[in-house]
Amino acid sequence: MLSANYIVGLVDGEGSFNLRLNTSQRRRAKVEMRFSLKLRAEDKEILDELKNYFGCGNVYRQIDKRPNHGLCYRYEVQNRKELWEKIIPFFEKNPPQLASKKRDFGIFKKIASLVKENADKTEEGTKEIIALKEKMH
Repeated sequence: MLSANYIVGLVDGEGSFNLRLNTSQRRRAKVEMRFSLKLRAEDKEILDELKNYFGCGNVYRQIDKRPNHGLCYRYEVQNRKELWEKIIPFFEKNPPQLASKKRDFGIFKKIASLVKENADKTEEGTKEIIALKEKMH
């Protein structure tokens, strides 16, 4: 059974809060938000436990073709509702300990709030989101 402290430590070391901005007019979402954590294949069980703990997200196989990198798996939550209702509240109560992760989570949360208010649908809001994204690691 995973504890909140264990999850925070794991995310501090191997997790990320990130987003991607789409410029394609064919894509529905302009801002794709993502919480993810990547581990080696031998540690995949932890990712499955994370999925069960949060009750959302998926575990994906990730092949890395770089030298000295083997098979990995990635736990990922992209669904906005799941991010707003499960991931963000968890990290509000259990903030990352590393300054860089804490900063990235704060920015991620701010961008999520802007997206929830449909700021990504306006030029001004999109500019604000881009400026915030540039401050992330």
